[in-house]
Amino acid sequence: MNYKLFPLFFVVLLMSFTNLPDKSNATKINTSTEVATVSKNVSVYNQLELNSFELPSFDCFNTALNGFYLLKQRGLVNKNILTLVDFSLSSNTKRLWVIDLEKNVVLFQTLVAHGRNTGEEYANEFSNQAESFKSSIGFYATGEIYNGKHGLSLKLDGLEKGLNDNARERAVVIHGADYVSETFIKQNKRLGRSQGCPAIPLDMNEKIINVIKDKSCLFIFHPSKNQEILSRLNG
Repeated sequence: MNYKLFPLFFVVLLMSFTNLPDKSNATKINTSTEVATVSKNVSVYNQLELNSFELPSFDCFNTALNGFYLLKQRGLVNKNILTLVDFSLSSNTKRLWVIDLEKNVVLFQTLVAHGRNTGEEYANEFSNQAESFKSSIGFYATGEIYNGKHGLSLKLDGLEKGLNDNARERAVVIHGADYVSETFIKQNKRLGRSQGCPAIPLDMNEKIINVIKDKSCLFIFHPSKNQEILSRLNG
């Protein structure tokens, strides 16, 4: 099956709504804008050079790209680098992607941990509170590099009030961890978990941090919270 063709379904579905007779002109305009946006995102998605990696889901990518454009317009992110984390997927799968939007190429796909109180194999509970040991969803801007207890680490600024804006206070950062590995999965039947940080494999840590540091966009997705993410971002 060609999964790249699947997002075209969304365009066709949205276009069907523009012809409904009971829609007001304002609604038609909004729907037309939405169709154009989705169509543009489908085009970017279909043109991604994968470098033998898998594609993220279109739902995750579509929301992430919309948020990226908005944050770039507001000057909250500077780089054309987009990092996606899809917490709807098993932690035993490679559910983090780093995408260069300028070159339309997937640079990395790797494992990423969620917080210990967010779930076992799957992430299902999220929090913005200190000491919750839960992951926070939504949009972030990457910050500066530092060397801490986990070695080379990257600070994060949560951009959505009530969802992730306590990231700095909670010391939610990107760092490497030995429990984020295929070896750990084989021994424990699931990936290790963090105290809320999106921890990544030790052998990928320096490579990824050096690409995404200094105000690139990080998006942590979960479908159950997608509408809340979008409403807070636009609020």
